[in-house]
Amino acid sequence: MNLSTSSEIVKLLCSRLRTERLAQEMTQAEVAARAGIGINTVSNLEAGRSVVFDSVVRVAMVLGHVGELENLFKPRLDSLDDIRRYEHGTQRQRIRKKTHNA
Repeated sequence: MNLSTSSEIVKLLCSRLRTERLAQEMTQAEVAARAGIGINTVSNLEAGRSVVFDSVVRVAMVLGHVGELENLFKPRLDSLDDIRRYEHGTQRQRIRKKTHNA
């Protein structure tokens, strides 16, 4: 599956969220109560409307999908050079502005 826009990805994830909630035979109200968020937040999330990221994490936890979130931005470390670059990149650095000499 090749999704090319953020709206396509959001639409797919929202659909999967609703399908997963229904497969676990949970209402929006049940998910909201267990996640400690409002029912409107769950509704907005399933509809693809903006919500606080913390709410996404809470719903993922309730539905048993926190592992997928833990891997979301996990670095790809396939070699020793990758590990060195990653460790070096974790140190706070400022990126210098490029100067354009005419």
